[in-house]
Amino acid sequence: MTTLLTTRDISRMVQTLGLPTMFQRMHDYLATDFRRWQDFEKCARVASHSEVGVIELMPIADARDYSFKYVNGHPKNTREGLPTVMAFGVLADVATGRPDLLAELTLTTAIRTAGASVLAARVLARPDSRSMALIGNGAQSEFQALAFHYLLGIDEIRVFDVDPAATDKLVAHLRNVPGLRVIRALSTHDAVRGADIVTTVTADKCNATILTPDMIEPGMHINGVGGDCPGKTELHADVLANAAVFVEYEPQTRIEGDLQQMPADFAVTELWQVLTGAHIGRAHAQQVTVFDSVGFALEDYSALRLLRDTAKQLGLGTSVALIPDLADPKDLFGHLMGKQQVLPRAA
Repeated sequence: MTTLLTTRDISRMVQTLGLPTMFQRMHDYLATDFRRWQDFEKCARVASHSEVGVIELMPIADARDYSFKYVNGHPKNTREGLPTVMAFGVLADVATGRPDLLAELTLTTAIRTAGASVLAARVLARPDSRSMALIGNGAQSEFQALAFHYLLGIDEIRVFDVDPAATDKLVAHLRNVPGLRVIRALSTHDAVRGADIVTTVTADKCNATILTPDMIEPGMHINGVGGDCPGKTELHADVLANAAVFVEYEPQTRIEGDLQQMPADFAVTELWQVLTGAHIGRAHAQQVTVFDSVGFALEDYSALRLLRDTAKQLGLGTSVALIPDLADPKDLFGHLMGKQQVLPRAA
């Protein structure tokens, strides 16, 4: 049988354990898997693009588990009452191919993306960082704000979105978070000024320039989350040119990230190299660092592992017959027809 985890199961996990614990567990699972980067068979995600969005498959495997995520990105969906991003994933046993887990990944992806942002910021941002500008206040914004608050000690969030209603929502959700000061900025320039960390998480599928070089101050860490498919960027090319740039999986980021603007020989560092000590992260306090994050299949693998383990701990999930339970593994037709079914013989 396959364990099915729905959005209700994920909500129960968060309500039982608390969001800070879920963020911490996600961060720890991500750190563990990034540090064993060489154990995985990896490839860039497979994408099907249309004029209004993209649908993607994100596979990865080690010697024990195979996982994939189905995910879309359709910025127009909010006008039709649907999320911009919707996702589900599978975790399967490599030895048999049996799918062990089928899980929602829309809510979970928001948690894992925030966890990956913090994982990178721990080694790339200045250790004394306490303020963050959050540009783009849509579905991902609360997760980014709270993960940085709970796990990295950010106590001031400066927020801006071209849609005032999105900022209204974010401010309302963060209003009563202990120890967190939320400042509503008048513009991107206003939000970014003096911030230790800048997170961009906008949704429009276009070559935007949310951050320009004149906004960047020495020592900033830029967490670029929104540029995640061909033709979709957030950072001016000169922001990258004047910074140390870090990515998840270089072949994918060169196609999808803000890095798509740069020449093929522009040097970047993969995050796993920093986490394992193979490469330096931030070199000095005045250096500008950029995490050009597009989301990678390893992060979904980590998220699915976390869901599987937490579901077992809390007794969550439903067993479903996704795969036929065969008395005779060679008799698939008999299972389809039912055990009591007797086929008529030919005359």
